[in-house]
Amino acid sequence: MDLPVAHPLDPMLAKRADKLPDGDGWLYEPKWDGFRVLLFRDGDDWLLQSRDRKPLTRYFPELAAPVLSALPERCVLDGEVVVARGGSLDFEALTQRIHPAASRIETLSRELPAALVFWDILAEGDRALLEAPFSERRAALERALADAEAPIHLTPATTDRERAADWFARFEGAGLDGVMAKRLDDIYQPKQRAMLKIKHSRTADCVLGGFRWHKSGPGELLGSLLLGLYDHAGRLHHVGVAASFTAKRRRELAEELAPLRLDADADDHPWLGEPAAPDVRVPGAENRWSRGKTQSWEPLRIERVVEVSYDHLEGMRFRHTTHMRRWRPDKPTSECRFDQLDVTPPFELSDIFG
Repeated sequence: MDLPVAHPLDPMLAKRADKLPDGDGWLYEPKWDGFRVLLFRDGDDWLLQSRDRKPLTRYFPELAAPVLSALPERCVLDGEVVVARGGSLDFEALTQRIHPAASRIETLSRELPAALVFWDILAEGDRALLEAPFSERRAALERALADAEAPIHLTPATTDRERAADWFARFEGAGLDGVMAKRLDDIYQPKQRAMLKIKHSRTADCVLGGFRWHKSGPGELLGSLLLGLYDHAGRLHHVGVAASFTAKRRRELAEELAPLRLDADADDHPWLGEPAAPDVRVPGAENRWSRGKTQSWEPLRIERVVEVSYDHLEGMRFRHTTHMRRWRPDKPTSECRFDQLDVTPPFELSDIFG
Protein backbone atom coordinates (compact mmCIF):
# COMPACT_ATOMS: atom_id res chain seq x y z
CA MET A 1 0.00 0.00 0.00
CA ASP A 2 1.14 3.52 -0.83
CA LEU A 3 -0.81 5.76 1.54
CA PRO A 4 0.13 9.13 3.10
CA VAL A 5 -0.22 7.48 6.53
CA ALA A 6 1.71 4.22 6.51
CA HIS A 7 0.79 0.89 8.05
CA PRO A 8 1.35 -0.14 10.80
CA LEU A 9 0.30 2.74 13.04
CA ASP A 10 -0.30 2.97 16.77
CA PRO A 11 -3.77 4.39 17.51
CA MET A 12 -4.42 7.35 19.76
CA LEU A 13 -5.46 6.22 23.25
CA ALA A 14 -7.67 7.50 26.06
CA LYS A 15 -7.24 8.09 29.77
CA ARG A 16 -10.00 7.62 32.29
CA ALA A 17 -11.88 10.57 33.80
CA ASP A 18 -14.41 10.65 36.62
CA LYS A 19 -16.82 13.02 34.90
CA LEU A 20 -17.55 14.79 31.63
CA PRO A 21 -15.23 17.76 31.11
CA ASP A 22 -16.64 21.27 31.46
CA GLY A 23 -16.24 24.14 29.03
CA ASP A 24 -16.43 24.55 25.27
CA GLY A 25 -14.41 22.81 22.58
CA TRP A 26 -15.33 19.19 23.32
CA LEU A 27 -16.97 16.57 21.12
CA TYR A 28 -18.68 13.65 22.87
CA GLU A 29 -19.25 10.16 21.45
CA PRO A 30 -20.61 6.86 22.79
CA LYS A 31 -17.93 4.51 24.06
CA TRP A 32 -18.08 1.31 22.03
CA ASP A 33 -16.90 -2.03 23.36
CA GLY A 34 -15.64 -4.07 20.42
CA PHE A 35 -12.21 -4.58 18.86
CA ARG A 36 -10.35 -1.32 18.23
CA VAL A 37 -9.15 -1.25 14.61
CA LEU A 38 -7.39 0.96 12.12
CA LEU A 39 -8.55 0.39 8.54
CA PHE A 40 -6.19 0.99 5.64
CA ARG A 41 -7.48 1.00 2.05
CA ASP A 42 -5.55 1.58 -1.17
CA GLY A 43 -7.72 0.73 -4.17
CA ASP A 44 -8.64 -2.94 -4.05
CA ASP A 45 -6.25 -3.61 -1.16
CA TRP A 46 -7.48 -3.17 2.39
CA LEU A 47 -6.60 -4.38 5.84
CA LEU A 48 -7.72 -4.18 9.45
CA GLN A 49 -5.04 -3.62 12.08
CA SER A 50 -5.67 -4.22 15.78
CA ARG A 51 -4.66 -1.85 18.57
CA ASP A 52 -1.46 -3.85 19.07
CA ARG A 53 -0.67 -3.90 15.31
CA LYS A 54 -1.90 -7.42 14.65
CA PRO A 55 -3.71 -8.20 11.36
CA LEU A 56 -7.43 -8.92 11.69
CA THR A 57 -8.60 -8.82 8.06
CA ARG A 58 -8.84 -12.58 7.53
CA TYR A 59 -11.30 -13.00 10.40
CA PHE A 60 -13.94 -10.73 8.82
CA PRO A 61 -14.29 -11.65 5.12
CA GLU A 62 -17.89 -10.38 5.00
CA LEU A 63 -16.60 -6.80 5.42
CA ALA A 64 -14.60 -6.80 2.17
CA ALA A 65 -17.48 -5.91 -0.15
CA PRO A 66 -18.90 -3.11 2.08
CA VAL A 67 -15.44 -1.61 2.61
CA LEU A 68 -14.63 -1.57 -1.10
CA SER A 69 -18.03 -0.17 -2.09
CA ALA A 70 -18.62 2.41 0.66
CA LEU A 71 -15.24 3.86 1.68
CA PRO A 72 -12.96 6.29 -0.20
CA GLU A 73 -10.57 4.47 -2.54
CA ARG A 74 -7.56 5.61 -0.55
CA CYS A 75 -8.06 6.21 3.16
CA VAL A 76 -7.08 5.38 6.73
CA LEU A 77 -9.89 5.23 9.32
CA ASP A 78 -10.02 4.70 13.08
CA GLY A 79 -12.88 2.83 14.70
CA GLU A 80 -14.23 -0.39 16.14
CA VAL A 81 -15.36 -3.74 14.76
CA VAL A 82 -18.44 -5.05 16.56
CA VAL A 83 -21.06 -7.78 16.35
CA ALA A 84 -24.67 -6.69 16.86
CA ARG A 85 -27.57 -9.03 17.54
CA GLY A 86 -31.12 -8.10 18.44
CA GLY A 87 -30.41 -4.39 18.58
CA SER A 88 -27.47 -4.68 20.98
CA LEU A 89 -23.79 -5.52 20.84
CA ASP A 90 -22.48 -8.97 21.72
CA PHE A 91 -18.80 -8.91 22.66
CA GLU A 92 -18.79 -12.61 23.48
CA ALA A 93 -19.97 -13.38 19.96
CA LEU A 94 -17.28 -11.07 18.61
CA THR A 95 -14.53 -13.01 20.40
CA GLN A 96 -15.72 -16.18 18.66
CA ARG A 97 -14.80 -14.59 15.34
CA ILE A 98 -11.08 -14.95 16.09
CA HIS A 99 -10.64 -18.54 14.95
CA PRO A 100 -7.68 -20.30 13.29
CA ALA A 101 -9.70 -22.44 10.85
CA ALA A 102 -10.67 -20.81 7.54
CA SER A 103 -13.81 -22.96 7.25
CA ARG A 104 -14.95 -21.86 10.69
CA ILE A 105 -14.25 -18.21 9.89
CA GLU A 106 -16.43 -18.53 6.79
CA THR A 107 -19.27 -20.07 8.79
CA LEU A 108 -19.06 -17.44 11.55
CA SER A 109 -19.05 -14.64 8.98
CA ARG A 110 -22.58 -15.75 8.07
CA GLU A 111 -23.82 -16.65 11.55
CA LEU A 112 -22.26 -13.71 13.44
CA PRO A 113 -21.67 -10.97 10.86
CA ALA A 114 -19.59 -8.02 12.01
CA ALA A 115 -20.00 -4.29 11.51
CA LEU A 116 -17.59 -1.35 11.50
CA VAL A 117 -18.18 1.85 13.48
CA PHE A 118 -15.81 4.72 12.62
CA TRP A 119 -15.04 7.90 14.55
CA ASP A 120 -11.92 9.33 12.91
CA ILE A 121 -10.23 9.64 9.52
CA LEU A 122 -6.44 9.87 9.38
CA ALA A 123 -5.87 10.02 5.64
CA GLU A 124 -7.89 10.47 2.46
CA GLY A 125 -6.52 10.38 -1.06
CA ASP A 126 -3.01 11.81 -1.00
CA ARG A 127 -3.59 13.89 2.13
CA ALA A 128 -2.52 12.90 5.64
CA LEU A 129 -4.84 14.29 8.29
CA LEU A 130 -2.86 13.50 11.44
CA GLU A 131 -1.96 17.17 11.93
CA ALA A 132 -5.45 18.47 11.17
CA PRO A 133 -7.66 19.46 14.14
CA PHE A 134 -10.26 16.92 15.11
CA SER A 135 -13.10 19.25 14.04
CA GLU A 136 -11.71 19.13 10.49
CA ARG A 137 -11.19 15.37 10.62
CA ARG A 138 -14.75 14.81 11.87
CA ALA A 139 -16.16 16.89 9.00
CA ALA A 140 -14.05 14.91 6.52
CA LEU A 141 -15.24 11.63 8.04
CA GLU A 142 -18.88 12.70 7.76
CA ARG A 143 -18.36 13.49 4.08
CA ALA A 144 -16.53 10.22 3.48
CA LEU A 145 -19.33 8.16 5.07
CA ALA A 146 -22.26 10.24 3.82
CA ASP A 147 -23.55 7.40 1.61
CA ALA A 148 -22.39 4.48 3.75
CA GLU A 149 -24.90 1.84 4.78
CA ALA A 150 -24.82 -1.09 7.19
CA PRO A 151 -22.49 -2.70 8.11
CA ILE A 152 -20.48 0.56 7.85
CA HIS A 153 -21.50 3.14 10.46
CA LEU A 154 -20.54 6.64 11.60
CA THR A 155 -20.55 6.97 15.37
CA PRO A 156 -23.04 9.48 16.80
CA ALA A 157 -21.44 12.63 18.22
CA THR A 158 -22.49 15.83 19.95
CA THR A 159 -20.97 19.03 21.29
CA ASP A 160 -23.87 19.36 23.76
CA ARG A 161 -22.62 18.37 27.22
CA GLU A 162 -26.18 17.90 28.51
CA ARG A 163 -26.93 15.43 25.75
CA ALA A 164 -23.67 13.61 26.49
CA ALA A 165 -24.64 13.45 30.17
CA ASP A 166 -28.01 12.00 29.14
CA TRP A 167 -26.20 9.39 27.03
CA PHE A 168 -23.99 8.51 29.96
CA ALA A 169 -26.98 8.11 32.30
CA ARG A 170 -28.78 5.79 29.88
CA PHE A 171 -25.93 3.81 28.34
CA GLU A 172 -26.28 1.00 30.84
CA GLY A 173 -24.65 -1.73 28.79
CA ALA A 174 -25.34 -3.39 25.44
CA GLY A 175 -21.88 -2.31 24.27
CA LEU A 176 -22.25 1.38 25.10
CA ASP A 177 -20.64 1.56 28.51
CA GLY A 178 -19.81 5.23 28.75
CA VAL A 179 -18.86 8.34 26.80
CA MET A 180 -15.69 9.52 25.04
CA ALA A 181 -14.66 13.20 25.15
CA LYS A 182 -12.29 14.65 22.54
CA ARG A 183 -10.92 18.14 22.04
CA LEU A 184 -12.07 19.61 18.73
CA ASP A 185 -8.74 21.37 18.23
CA ASP A 186 -6.52 18.33 18.95
CA ILE A 187 -4.36 16.71 16.31
CA TYR A 188 -4.17 12.91 16.10
CA GLN A 189 -1.53 11.67 18.53
CA PRO A 190 -0.54 8.00 18.05
CA LYS A 191 0.18 6.10 21.30
CA GLN A 192 -0.72 9.15 23.41
CA ARG A 193 -3.62 9.15 25.88
CA ALA A 194 -5.08 12.34 24.44
CA MET A 195 -8.79 11.45 24.70
CA LEU A 196 -10.96 11.04 27.79
CA LYS A 197 -13.15 8.03 28.57
CA ILE A 198 -15.87 8.41 31.15
CA LYS A 199 -17.11 4.98 32.16
CA HIS A 200 -19.75 3.71 34.53
CA SER A 201 -18.71 2.46 37.92
CA ARG A 202 -21.31 0.12 39.35
CA THR A 203 -21.41 -2.36 42.21
CA ALA A 204 -22.64 -5.93 42.49
CA ASP A 205 -22.91 -8.44 45.32
CA CYS A 206 -21.33 -11.73 44.24
CA VAL A 207 -20.83 -15.20 45.64
CA LEU A 208 -17.21 -16.01 46.44
CA GLY A 209 -16.73 -19.44 44.88
CA GLY A 210 -12.96 -19.80 44.87
CA PHE A 211 -9.66 -18.08 44.19
CA ARG A 212 -6.38 -18.36 42.32
CA TRP A 213 -2.92 -18.12 43.82
CA HIS A 214 -0.66 -15.28 42.75
CA LYS A 215 2.16 -16.32 40.45
CA SER A 216 4.71 -14.73 42.81
CA GLY A 217 3.60 -16.63 45.90
CA PRO A 218 1.50 -19.76 45.38
CA GLY A 219 0.37 -21.06 48.74
CA GLU A 220 0.95 -17.70 50.41
CA LEU A 221 -0.31 -14.85 48.22
CA LEU A 222 -3.83 -14.75 46.80
CA GLY A 223 -4.02 -13.69 43.16
CA SER A 224 -7.70 -13.17 42.40
CA LEU A 225 -11.16 -13.91 43.79
CA LEU A 226 -13.51 -15.99 41.61
CA LEU A 227 -16.99 -14.48 41.50
CA GLY A 228 -20.35 -16.12 40.92
CA LEU A 229 -23.97 -15.13 40.32
CA TYR A 230 -27.10 -17.28 40.33
CA ASP A 231 -29.44 -17.39 37.33
CA HIS A 232 -33.23 -17.73 37.52
CA ALA A 233 -32.89 -21.53 37.79
CA GLY A 234 -30.57 -21.31 40.80
CA ARG A 235 -27.42 -22.30 38.89
CA LEU A 236 -24.20 -20.56 39.91
CA HIS A 237 -22.23 -19.09 36.99
CA HIS A 238 -18.61 -17.94 37.16
CA VAL A 239 -18.88 -14.30 36.07
CA GLY A 240 -15.38 -12.90 36.52
CA VAL A 241 -12.63 -12.08 38.99
CA ALA A 242 -11.66 -9.40 41.49
CA ALA A 243 -7.96 -8.57 41.59
CA SER A 244 -5.50 -5.65 41.92
CA PHE A 245 -4.48 -6.19 45.55
CA THR A 246 -1.31 -5.06 47.29
CA ALA A 247 1.16 -7.76 48.33
CA LYS A 248 0.16 -7.22 51.96
CA ARG A 249 -3.53 -7.58 51.16
CA ARG A 250 -2.88 -10.72 49.11
CA ARG A 251 -1.25 -12.36 52.13
CA GLU A 252 -4.05 -11.23 54.44
CA LEU A 253 -6.73 -12.61 52.12
CA ALA A 254 -4.95 -15.96 51.83
CA GLU A 255 -4.99 -16.27 55.62
CA GLU A 256 -8.53 -14.96 56.01
CA LEU A 257 -9.99 -17.40 53.49
CA ALA A 258 -8.07 -20.45 54.71
CA PRO A 259 -10.99 -21.75 56.86
CA LEU A 260 -13.29 -21.69 53.80
CA ARG A 261 -10.97 -24.11 52.02
CA LEU A 262 -11.83 -26.90 54.46
CA ASP A 263 -14.21 -29.40 52.81
CA ALA A 264 -14.64 -26.99 49.88
CA ASP A 265 -13.93 -29.76 47.37
CA ALA A 266 -16.99 -31.73 48.44
CA ASP A 267 -19.35 -33.09 45.82
CA ASP A 268 -21.87 -30.32 46.36
CA HIS A 269 -19.59 -27.48 45.17
CA PRO A 270 -21.39 -26.18 42.05
CA TRP A 271 -18.19 -25.62 40.05
CA LEU A 272 -16.66 -29.06 40.62
CA GLY A 273 -17.49 -32.09 38.53
CA GLU A 274 -19.79 -31.79 35.54
CA PRO A 275 -21.46 -28.37 35.04
CA ALA A 276 -25.13 -28.20 35.98
CA ALA A 277 -25.93 -27.47 32.32
CA PRO A 278 -23.90 -26.89 29.12
CA ASP A 279 -24.45 -23.13 29.32
CA VAL A 280 -23.23 -22.76 32.92
CA ARG A 281 -19.89 -21.00 33.11
CA VAL A 282 -17.32 -22.48 35.51
CA PRO A 283 -13.71 -21.44 36.19
CA GLY A 284 -10.75 -23.28 34.73
CA ALA A 285 -11.94 -23.70 31.15
CA GLU A 286 -9.35 -22.79 28.54
CA ASN A 287 -10.25 -20.40 25.74
CA ARG A 288 -8.41 -18.67 22.95
CA TRP A 289 -7.52 -15.78 25.26
CA SER A 290 -6.14 -17.96 28.05
CA ARG A 291 -3.97 -20.41 26.12
CA GLY A 292 -0.63 -20.86 27.80
CA LYS A 293 -1.88 -19.39 31.09
CA THR A 294 -2.55 -21.47 34.16
CA GLN A 295 -6.26 -21.83 34.86
CA SER A 296 -5.92 -23.81 38.10
CA TRP A 297 -8.01 -22.58 41.01
CA GLU A 298 -8.90 -23.37 44.61
CA PRO A 299 -12.56 -23.92 45.61
CA LEU A 300 -14.09 -22.26 48.67
CA ARG A 301 -17.22 -23.20 50.54
CA ILE A 302 -20.16 -21.19 49.21
CA GLU A 303 -20.69 -19.06 52.28
CA ARG A 304 -19.32 -15.58 51.66
CA VAL A 305 -20.63 -12.59 49.69
CA VAL A 306 -18.33 -9.89 48.33
CA GLU A 307 -19.32 -6.51 46.93
CA VAL A 308 -17.30 -5.51 43.86
CA SER A 309 -17.21 -2.49 41.60
CA TYR A 310 -17.39 -3.07 37.85
CA ASP A 311 -17.80 -0.98 34.74
CA HIS A 312 -19.59 -3.21 32.26
CA LEU A 313 -21.52 -6.47 32.11
CA GLU A 314 -21.16 -8.35 28.82
CA GLY A 315 -23.63 -11.19 28.46
CA MET A 316 -23.18 -13.32 31.59
CA ARG A 317 -19.79 -12.07 32.71
CA PHE A 318 -17.99 -8.91 33.75
CA ARG A 319 -16.21 -7.50 30.73
CA HIS A 320 -13.15 -6.40 32.76
CA THR A 321 -11.54 -7.26 36.06
CA THR A 322 -13.62 -6.04 39.00
CA HIS A 323 -12.35 -4.49 42.23
CA MET A 324 -13.25 -5.69 45.71
CA ARG A 325 -15.00 -3.11 47.88
CA ARG A 326 -16.07 -4.99 51.01
CA TRP A 327 -17.44 -8.20 52.45
CA ARG A 328 -21.23 -8.44 52.86
CA PRO A 329 -21.79 -10.65 55.96
CA ASP A 330 -25.34 -9.29 56.10
CA LYS A 331 -26.35 -10.83 52.78
CA PRO A 332 -27.05 -14.51 52.03
CA THR A 333 -25.36 -16.03 48.99
CA SER A 334 -28.75 -16.98 47.53
CA GLU A 335 -29.51 -13.30 46.91
CA CYS A 336 -26.53 -12.87 44.58
CA ARG A 337 -28.47 -13.11 41.32
CA PHE A 338 -28.21 -11.71 37.81
CA ASP A 339 -31.43 -9.77 38.20
CA GLN A 340 -29.59 -7.17 40.32
CA LEU A 341 -27.66 -6.25 37.14
CA ASP A 342 -30.50 -5.82 34.65
CA VAL A 343 -29.58 -3.40 31.87
CA THR A 344 -31.54 -1.92 28.99
CA PRO A 345 -29.95 -1.19 25.60
CA PRO A 346 -30.18 2.55 24.79
CA PHE A 347 -32.49 3.32 21.91
CA GLU A 348 -29.62 4.88 19.94
CA LEU A 349 -28.01 1.47 19.62
CA SER A 350 -31.20 -0.19 18.42
CA ASP A 351 -31.68 2.66 15.99
CA ILE A 352 -28.21 2.13 14.50
CA PHE A 353 -28.19 -1.67 14.40
CA GLY A 354 -31.88 -2.44 14.13
